[in-house]
Amino acid sequence: MIRLSGRFRSALIIGGQGIRARKTRTLLSMVSLFLGVLAVVVVQVGAETAKSARLADLELHMGKDGTRQMYLQGSPSAIRVSQETLAGRPDALAIIGLQAIIGEPNVTPINPGGAPFDQPGGYGGTSYSMQCDQNGNCWPVPMDGQNAAAPVTGAAIELSLSALTGDIRQFRPFRPVAGDWLDFSTGPSLSPGIVVNLEAAKGFSRNRVPAEMRITGATANPTPRIIGVVDDGNPQPTAYGRADELGNWLPTPTGSGNSGPGLQIMLAPTALDAEQLLRVRLVASGIPADQVHAETVQARKEIAKELALMRWIFLGMAGLVLLIGVAGILNVGLATVGERVEEFALRRAVGTPRSLLAGIVLAETLLTGLFTAAVAIGLSAAALSAVSTLFGDREQFLANLVFPWQAGVAGVIAGLVAGLLGGLIPAIRAARIPIATVMRA
Repeated sequence: MIRLSGRFRSALIIGGQGIRARKTRTLLSMVSLFLGVLAVVVVQVGAETAKSARLADLELHMGKDGTRQMYLQGSPSAIRVSQETLAGRPDALAIIGLQAIIGEPNVTPINPGGAPFDQPGGYGGTSYSMQCDQNGNCWPVPMDGQNAAAPVTGAAIELSLSALTGDIRQFRPFRPVAGDWLDFSTGPSLSPGIVVNLEAAKGFSRNRVPAEMRITGATANPTPRIIGVVDDGNPQPTAYGRADELGNWLPTPTGSGNSGPGLQIMLAPTALDAEQLLRVRLVASGIPADQVHAETVQARKEIAKELALMRWIFLGMAGLVLLIGVAGILNVGLATVGERVEEFALRRAVGTPRSLLAGIVLAETLLTGLFTAAVAIGLSAAALSAVSTLFGDREQFLANLVFPWQAGVAGVIAGLVAGLLGGLIPAIRAARIPIATVMRA
């Protein structure tokens, strides 16, 4: 074991001396290998960045991995039970789906049915609204003919209004754009504070509308305050408000939003006691037991297969480029061994084992591959940091990019494998040089 360790150390020392003595050839080997290792590193960086961006988008829509979700019809009893059960729980909340119109009274909104502002009134000129089932599956349905007698379009905006009993950002990490988020630590205000998403903010920036909000079932029209803007990944105009503030104007709230089934419950994985208690109380209130069930969010599982397939495809292409680098190292290695025939024969004559000769050649190619990997990793990390700095303010997923450690590991492995493959044949040839070759000198 000690002898093997000593041979390994000797091979590294002599191999390092050989690299220093032949700087030009080492540089040529590194150049031929650089693109292959860089391709492997870039593929890994791209795969991890795409995974993070895709996962962030899924978390905006679905919630973080492990979150327990429950969808129910927004009946008054279900809403009352959920609010009472989850009151004061930081690890769970209820989302009551409502529909609201902000602006002039007695007019048709600019975007009937809460449609996106770039396609107001629905699709293809037909007015549509969104119909959803208890599992959160939604689809557009044509509005009935009664809309033909609706008032003229005026300065009003229709949007989905989510009444929250707690901070939803622990489950769906909304990206702040402007202003503040809802403050649940203060008492409810008679002027509800709302946070709108990017699509709703687009409508308010394009149109001047009065600050009057109409909600189905409200005793009066409150005056809302827009306190912030977030990116929630939703293409429909949406606003978020505190359920207790909206409850001042809705004595008996009924979930009737177009963007969901009416009532959604979100619980942390650790809130099993709250989930069990809520299920019991909901069934006791008259809701069928088969309608009260929770599902676990598995965002990573949703994207695992597609990202793995994409990664293997690009790794295959990077592997082909890496083979070109291996061929370059092999060519330089064979030429180097041909020039050092007398040196290796003399070492054999003084008792150097064949394994040590092979180790010297392999050490040179492995060190060359390791140096190349270090350069490729450093250049990739610097480029990623520059991209994040220059374009992070334009694209959200490019902000605060961090060089993934998986890419560094992949680069080191690629460099070592390339050095091993490229130096294996030259090492075998060096080990087979006969001692009698020294006589030619």
